[in-house]
Amino acid sequence: MRIVMAGASGFLGARLAERLRQSGHDITRLVRRPPGVGEASWTPSQGRLDPAVLAGADTVINLSGANVGGRRWTARYKNVLRASRLDTTGTLAQGIAKLPAADRPRTLLQSSAVGWYGDTGDHEVSEEAPAGTTFLADLCRVWEAAARPAEDAGTRVVLLRTAPVLDRQGSLLKPLLPAFKLGGGARIGGGRQWMSWIALADWLGAAEFLLEREDLAGPVNMVSAAQCTNLEFTKELARQLRRPALLTVPGPVLDVVLGELAGEAQRSQRVIPGVLRNAGFSWTYPDIASALEAALRSQPANAH
Repeated sequence: MRIVMAGASGFLGARLAERLRQSGHDITRLVRRPPGVGEASWTPSQGRLDPAVLAGADTVINLSGANVGGRRWTARYKNVLRASRLDTTGTLAQGIAKLPAADRPRTLLQSSAVGWYGDTGDHEVSEEAPAGTTFLADLCRVWEAAARPAEDAGTRVVLLRTAPVLDRQGSLLKPLLPAFKLGGGARIGGGRQWMSWIALADWLGAAEFLLEREDLAGPVNMVSAAQCTNLEFTKELARQLRRPALLTVPGPVLDVVLGELAGEAQRSQRVIPGVLRNAGFSWTYPDIASALEAALRSQPANAH
């Protein structure tokens, strides 16, 4: 299968590209510099992409987007988050739509996030649930809408609503591990809020599963089949590191340190994988204990 991938240098993109390459697929990585072997250049901020790059491809995968947890959400950084998603998605979707039907990719795997749902409290939500009212929910709403030209043109669009991915190099665990290893692990607030998550191996497996299942389209929750609370997550991580986790980070402290991003850290999200479960997908790490054990065993991407 010939695959064009945006975001192939990111945490998930690099790992998915390698997995697909090992499965025998031909990967063309989109880059914003002079291209090397197996690469093609584009300028999404200007909507520039040579149509020949997409023509004849079987699948386009878009995992581009600035890191949501990378810094405080100033007005300027909110614009970065938005532009990094809308520019890339719009350029690809409109490029697909402009191609003749015979040259058009059959599938677009398009990144999104469980942030779509906002705060769900104790209620389980599946793919049918409407968007929430938070900044992230609105970001996901316009992000997914930017892929619509490809869908309208007849391409199968799969929206990967991804939860935080468990890996020691991932955005959830990497910043937590130093403190937990020193015995400074802490739950957030009361710890009763629900967390959505997925093991790295299961995210990669689900992405490849969706690539091959041409009968599936629309939003897909890339989450574990079992949810946990922040307190359960904190206790299990501390247990596996053999360190205490007796502290609590009060909400007001997070507000001072993180600003608006603190609200997202305290939200409760009980997201279930309705589409994957109904399609028969099998999770390798279905519970938080096995997923954390696998994540802590993983090696950095540059380890030899």
